[in-house]
This record gives sequence, C-alpha cells and structure tokens, in this order.
Amino acid sequence: MLNLIASQALKRVIWSIVIATWLSAAKPISATSSQTVPMQSSDDSYSAALHKALLFFNAQKSGKLPKDNGVPWRGNSGMQDGSQLKDVKGGLVGGYYDSGENTKFHFPMAFTITMLSWSVLEYPHKYHAINEYDHIRELIKWGSDYLLKTFNTTTSRIDKIYTQVGGALEYSNLPNDMNCWERPEDMDYPRPIQTTYAGPELAAEMAAALASASMVFTDKPAYSNRLIRNAESLFIFARDRERRSPYSRGNPWIEPYYNSTGYFDEYLWGATWLYFATGNSTYLSLATNPTLAKNAMPRKWTRKTHVLSWNNKLPAAFMLLTRLRTMRSPFYPYEEMLFEYHRLTKLSMCSYLKPFHLFNWTRGGLIQLENGGSQPLQYAATAAFLANLFADYLNATETPGWLCGRNFYTPDTLRKFASSQIDYILGKNPSKLSYVVGYGNKYPNRVHHRAASIPSDGKRYTCKGGYKWKDSRQANPNIIVGAMVGGPDRLDRYQDDRADSGSSGPTLAGNAGLVAALVSLTSSGGHGVDKNLLFSNIPPLWKP
Repeated sequence: MLNLIASQALKRVIWSIVIATWLSAAKPISATSSQTVPMQSSDDSYSAALHKALLFFNAQKSGKLPKDNGVPWRGNSGMQDGSQLKDVKGGLVGGYYDSGENTKFHFPMAFTITMLSWSVLEYPHKYHAINEYDHIRELIKWGSDYLLKTFNTTTSRIDKIYTQVGGALEYSNLPNDMNCWERPEDMDYPRPIQTTYAGPELAAEMAAALASASMVFTDKPAYSNRLIRNAESLFIFARDRERRSPYSRGNPWIEPYYNSTGYFDEYLWGATWLYFATGNSTYLSLATNPTLAKNAMPRKWTRKTHVLSWNNKLPAAFMLLTRLRTMRSPFYPYEEMLFEYHRLTKLSMCSYLKPFHLFNWTRGGLIQLENGGSQPLQYAATAAFLANLFADYLNATETPGWLCGRNFYTPDTLRKFASSQIDYILGKNPSKLSYVVGYGNKYPNRVHHRAASIPSDGKRYTCKGGYKWKDSRQANPNIIVGAMVGGPDRLDRYQDDRADSGSSGPTLAGNAGLVAALVSLTSSGGHGVDKNLLFSNIPPLWKP
C-alpha cells in the first residue's frame, strides 16, 4: 500500500507540472519602518543569528524568572496560574507564553521542546563551539520542568492532562488574553485552565518532548530517568483506546488556535523518540507497524504531508527513522517499513527542489509550503532544517546523493536550498529586511507582542489602557531580540503592523524551527552531525 502511495506521489512530483507557476509580478513593498543596530562581527552569520534566536525564548518565559534571564524588560508573571488546582502543588507556574499573547498552549510548547532537544542531540558540538550549550539546556529544562506539572505524576496512571493556561473564547467580551493588551507582568483578568481526559496527540507529543529531553540530560541521571518514566506514562495515556479523542475537538478555547487534525503522526513521533531514549524495541516495533503507518498517512497524499509543523510530525519521524536505517541497519522485522520511511524522506527532499514544482515560490525565493498562507517563515525554517539534516546524514554515511526519479542530486543541493531559505529570513529578500528582530541593519520594529510593545516603566496599564500602545504607530519600546515574525505575503510584501498577528507575530514553534535550522547550517564547531549521541541508549541490534 505504502509502496503504491509513494510511487504515485513521486510521479506527481516529477511529472505533474512541467512549467513553474510564477506569481503575478508586483513591486515589493518594504517595511514601513525599521530599527538600526550594528551588524554582528562574525564570520558566521548563522551563529550570530542563532545567539539572538535563542534569546527569544528568554523573553517568552512565564513564572519566576532567574536573575540572569538576559531580557531586562521582562519580570515575574503568571505567578497565580493554576493556583485554584488542588492536585498540582504550586499550580501551573512557569513554562512559556506561545506568542505575543499571554497564553500558554501546551501542545505547541511540547513540540518546541522536542525540536530544541533534537537540535542539541544532532549538533552538541556546535552549541559548545558558540558557548550556547548551557543556555539551550536551560531553555529545554524550563519547558520540561513545566510540562511535568501538567499531569498527575505522583500516581501510577495518568487520568487527565492540563492543556492550556489562559486564552480566550473567540467572541467573548470578558477581559482575556486576546482582547486585553497588557504586559504579562500586569495581567489582572481570569486565566482559566483547560483540561482533557483524552488527548492522544497532546500526550504523545509531550512524551516525545520528555523522552528527547531525557537524552539531553544524561549527565543528570535522576532527572533524566524522571523524564523517561513520565514520558512512558504519557504514552500509555496516549495509546489508551478509551481516550482516543483529539484534545482540541469541540473546545472553543483551543480549536480556533491550535486545532489538531489527527494523532497517528504523534504516535509515530512519540514511539520513535521513546525508542531512542530507552532502547526498548517495543517502541520500534510500534513505529514500524504497517497499520500505524497506514493510519498516520493521509488518505490522499497532499503537499502538506511534506510540511513539518506543530500539527504534522510525519516528515520529522520519517527523518529520524531514516537515520536509524542508514546508520544502524536494524534489518528484520523492521527493514520493510524503514525502507518505506527512507523512500518518503527522499520524496520530501525532492519536493523542496524547484525543478519539481510541488510548491510555489515567491519571486524573491521563499518556498510557499502553506500555499501562501499566514506565517510562511516557520514552515520554510523547518524545511531548511530537515533538508540540511538529510544532507548531513548522507555525508555521515558516505552516500553521494539520492535520486528524484531519473535525476541524481548531491547533498550540496539540499544545503543550497536550506541556506536560501534561512538567508531569505535573515535579509536576502526583496525588502532587504531581516525577519529576525535584532539581527541585521533593518528588521520589524512593531512586532505583535504585548510585553515588547508596552514600556517597562513601572507603570501599570489596564486591559483597555494598553490599547494606546497596541494602536500606536511608534516602534515598540522594547526590542524582542531573536523573534522571527510570521513573514511576508506571497508577493514578498511585509507590512510592519502590530495589529497583524499573522505577519508580525512570533511563535514558539516558529522560533524552534529557526534555531534548529541555524545550528545545522552554522560552520562553528565544524560541519556534520554527532553520529553516536542519538544512538547512545540503543543496544546492538545484531551480533557479528
């Protein structure tokens, strides 16, 4: 079945469209204003951008901040989050705000922790080389510590998960995270807690987050073991047949914002990470189960199958299992499905290349993975990461390239694609605008972000009182360094408009993809992945 799907999809990629569909010509409109800072003096622009991209997560922290948090205009916030809960000691204090709103969405937060952990496990030497290893571990732990609070870890079996703190009903007039414009330090309105008694995709993603993080903290055995133990408990919850109802379905607090469209991709993703973290072949058997694979695939192969995001883990799971096949060769009974995952990974790599026209591109060179929809940069960033990672896998296994139909491509083709997308984000675009705040000579200065847009002047601005800052045409008084905004439209146009959260709003998941792409591309610490760290918990699968 999968052979047929992949074969048909590959033919469509190669032969379906012969002539590229270029978008109508229009003169790009550059941002209406910008802030200027000196360029980083570095021979590696990706390292310079990476330093900044990591700092964004410091600005998104909720709870009691460390003294050396690095963002002077942020302070303690959300200190009463979850205080009404009787079963969570200390409440749900901590974690990260998802974006410019003050909501903590646990589903994309968990995906963020998984992506950051993955980047460390592939490229620890690069983080060491730029002196960011301790920093990113602290960011991961800030998230994993918080996720541990969101379910009952003291009992033998999880029976519910807290899925969100804060937020809003779409058309509510009551003060909330969406219709109030307040710094998180000043929030004075109710912050409701959302709970699920099902949620297989949330639980499986949280399992992936804790499992991957456990491998980052192997030097802290007690903490690492705690993460693994709870990851396995979460996965049991996720796989419970009586709980197989999407966590967001029918919940008006979640569905309009982070609606999950399925959970079998998280099953594949979670099982893969649990296998890497534990070496338990039961998880590999599940990840290579043909029935699970069939259910994880969309009934109709679409372009979105290739797009890694908080809502689609398939390309990433395929990539990790391709790593296992090409570097460890586990053979029977796993080889048949691993071969298919490898085939699908190569198909995704073909889809990113212009000659095959599966996706449109802007005239300025940005791939349109979501058909020109909102926040295009986050999808371009994750694609850049996967492309460069696959190139590193090819080099690590001394493989000269791969086939797209009859055409043979070398790893350098993927590196050029990855660099082109990240370079576009960093300023090589028609607007000559860096979409990462604080990087380059010109970048957005009216980012959709409450904390950044209101002065940290000791004064408290009320729910509606903050609108003077929301509606102001002035630059944000606080520069949220490292934030990657949503990005331009399909004509490469970007309006620096604080009211437009789609184009000017940063997100945790978007920045996690950017960090992963940047660390893969930087030359600091040398090129290539750490071949062994991800396999450190996997025993030999065969004896010579």
